[in-house]
Amino acid sequence: MISSSSVLAICKDAAGVAGNIFAFGLFVSPMPTFRRIIRNQSTEQFSGLPYIYALLNCLLCMWYGTPLISSDNVLVTTVNSIGAVFQLIYTILFIVYAEKVKKLRMLGLLLAVFVLFAIVVAGSLQMIDHTMRWIFVGSLSGASLVSMFASPLFIIVPNGMGTILGIVQLVLYFYYSNRSREDSREPLIVSYG
Repeated sequence: MISSSSVLAICKDAAGVAGNIFAFGLFVSPMPTFRRIIRNQSTEQFSGLPYIYALLNCLLCMWYGTPLISSDNVLVTTVNSIGAVFQLIYTILFIVYAEKVKKLRMLGLLLAVFVLFAIVVAGSLQMIDHTMRWIFVGSLSGASLVSMFASPLFIIVPNGMGTILGIVQLVLYFYYSNRSREDSREPLIVSYG
């Protein structure tokens, strides 16, 4: 008979492998963009920020998966270390082909990512309580993941609100335009002449 703990372990491993496959697909998805950048030898109007965010996220999640932070998360460490290598390569390629202003900005952001990661590593290693270390690094990696994928919300939320307000305006227009046609039979200006 199979115990519930072994079924849980099998499900955890299966979900981890599936997650790694999908994450790998996510990591290789910018390749056509970078083929274009290399072919044109210019970053054109592309932004390097997604690769910087992804690098920070991969580094934090990789650190979270190490045995120093959380036990039995080898799959998290492996996929995010591979992802960090991909994002670092993308960032370096972006820096190589960017104009001088973008190049300096990206170099500064890359340095900031490494400094921030070093601070997180050093700070978490100073925590003696393993549970607090786990919560601290896990919260940071989760927050970086949410901020990376939620950044389009700055565009989606105002557009969503604009859509709702536009629908309200159309409903009000059609509601009152029918009434105004009925009332339009009476003259607007009364002539007493």
